[in-house]
Amino acid sequence: MSILAFLKANFRWLACGFLLTLFSSFGQTFFIGLSGHELRRAFDLTGGGFGFVYMAATLASALTLPWLGRLLDIYPAWKFSLAVIPALALSCLFLPFARTVPELILSLYLLRLFGQGMMTEIAYTMIGKWFVANRGRAVSLIIPGHQTGEAILPLAFVAVSTSAGWQTAWFGAAAAILFIACPLIVALLRIGRIPQAEIATDVDTDVRHWTQAEVMRDPTFWLLLVGVLAPSFIGTAVFFHQDYLVREHGTTAVVFAASFPIMAVTTIVFSLVSGALIDRFGAIRLLPFFLLPLMASIVIVALVTPAWAIYLFMLLFGVSYGFSSTLLGAIWPEIYGTRYLGGVRALTVSAMVLTTSLGPGLVGAFLDRGVALSNQLLWMAAWCAFATVVLSLVSRRLRRSRPI
Repeated sequence: MSILAFLKANFRWLACGFLLTLFSSFGQTFFIGLSGHELRRAFDLTGGGFGFVYMAATLASALTLPWLGRLLDIYPAWKFSLAVIPALALSCLFLPFARTVPELILSLYLLRLFGQGMMTEIAYTMIGKWFVANRGRAVSLIIPGHQTGEAILPLAFVAVSTSAGWQTAWFGAAAAILFIACPLIVALLRIGRIPQAEIATDVDTDVRHWTQAEVMRDPTFWLLLVGVLAPSFIGTAVFFHQDYLVREHGTTAVVFAASFPIMAVTTIVFSLVSGALIDRFGAIRLLPFFLLPLMASIVIVALVTPAWAIYLFMLLFGVSYGFSSTLLGAIWPEIYGTRYLGGVRALTVSAMVLTTSLGPGLVGAFLDRGVALSNQLLWMAAWCAFATVVLSLVSRRLRRSRPI
């Protein structure tokens, strides 16, 4: 079946996943960062102080996700979304009204928990449950929701905040979530998908369905995290401290900003490519390869100083991000089944949120001690090399011991 035919046949469920990833943007770092200057000024925070506040809020959300995510295995997704989506809208309203630092931390915690955390959790969990034989393709078709948010929401936020103030822009975000996202997503979720092709081919019948507690006791899960957490840690750390990278390359912020479309396009293209490969070969077989473009990208940007190195970095980073986004949506149900997928994915999302909070803080601490970002990037490349070896061994072991 062609992509267009697949999209037409499954438009309802793919549109639901796309909208969930799109509206998760309101809790993502890139969107919250648009108000960074105003928040630092309002609360008299330094860059380091605001970074600590943001890290504390993100860490708290990461600790909450495993408990909250398990509810997706208990309650129907549409009922669960009726609580999560309005909570995200209220979080957007709370931020402009925060008057003390504890209130700021609480508002950021709620944005990270319900935006980056739970909206993404619902999207990938339901796609994982709805699709089996075409899971890779399905995941690849909802990932562009993230890139769509990155492309249009900052421009919309800047336009509103310039004309009416940054608080008004957050009120607009809350209104969009409550009056557009909530009714559309809940209506789409009311009808679940019965994967007839998967039932016919009996793809998923031999997969053991692991509970969250069983996954936490599985050594393979922790070995997988060595590799799957690398993109979120590295990407957040580099983009959070992009001004250091710009200075080390002797270029301008405009040059760096102009490279983002390259990453966005390659991410979308290679998410589709990886989706097709996953459906053909299985996510487990692709594990040893998805970090290689990321490793090459950070080695190049660490060692090569001309401005073109940044564009090549973004190109290769987009390749790796496209592969990893699709792969990480498909790998967990392939290994651990779908019956308790909400709880399992809550663990992985929590770990990724944790790394996105630690990355900027750790890299910033080394920068304060005089360790150049380029040197730290080489350490990250060594991490990718080590993780690739670990994932190769895990992949070989899983192919021998578990049906795929």
